[in-house]
Amino acid sequence: MAPNSAGESPLIVVAGEALVDLVIDTGGGVVAKLGGGPYNTARTIGRLGLPVTFLGCVSHDRFGTQLAAALAADGVSAAAVVRTELPTTLAAAELDERGAATYRFYFAGTSAPALDAVPAAAAVPTAVHAGTLGLVLEPMATTLLGYLAGLADDTLVMIDPNCRPAVVTDRAAYAARVAAACERADVVKVSDDDARFLAPGTEPIEYARSLVADGVSAVLLTAGAAGTWAITATGEQLVPTAPITVADTIGAGDSFGGGFLAYWVLAGHTAHDLRDIDLVAEAAAAAQEVSAITCQRVGADPPRRAELSTRWTR
Repeated sequence: MAPNSAGESPLIVVAGEALVDLVIDTGGGVVAKLGGGPYNTARTIGRLGLPVTFLGCVSHDRFGTQLAAALAADGVSAAAVVRTELPTTLAAAELDERGAATYRFYFAGTSAPALDAVPAAAAVPTAVHAGTLGLVLEPMATTLLGYLAGLADDTLVMIDPNCRPAVVTDRAAYAARVAAACERADVVKVSDDDARFLAPGTEPIEYARSLVADGVSAVLLTAGAAGTWAITATGEQLVPTAPITVADTIGAGDSFGGGFLAYWVLAGHTAHDLRDIDLVAEAAAAAQEVSAITCQRVGADPPRRAELSTRWTR
């Protein structure tokens, strides 16, 4: 693993929401699962063995205690976690017959949106991942945009909008906020659905190309079973996915993002290296391996590095 400028192991900060998914199956059964896009991403990176801290608000209630305990169990530092007496944010995730989830959120007066300051422990990271409701809910969204804007130029920033249309009350304002986050981003991961929501009437791959044209070094456009487009200013590659039996898609994109960033940092790559389309496609393939295992399990349950192929042996 490449050292940072201080000679220490690199620190990844994952910023955004932690919440509890109430997973509702087609028969009406309900199971509580720990979640939130950035929370899942932080746990993915922790399970892959990289030093990572979660930047977000976590309640002191029973669900919050479980959220904090799972972070610790997966090796995620609590140094940037802000604890609150507000109740844990909830999301109802209704599964269809294919295992795909539709979300409804309950966030008024709850923990996740309450982040209004950034602890000093998150001040000088090697890489930052942010997105999902972290770019929607206030005051968290304003806090995180300010945090991104203040990062050092050599900090690698990855943005995953992971759009939740049910929560967005002003699509134009939200799209502008995502655009502002992307202005600081070195790599952006978007799904086909994200692209269609952010740029209605534009083909997803054209939206991805527009991000690169605007200065993002690399864009990862995920298209489910069709694979992932890796797009840089120097080229494009479609990275195919292996056929799998899907249990559900909860945490699929989150574990992909965490897998990509973990692989990139583990390889010793920097933001400058994102110009190399072959390196980006290689990391995207490694991320798809992580996501595929997550999809074969119920809920957001990403793999540990020992469960992965030899490409992860470094």
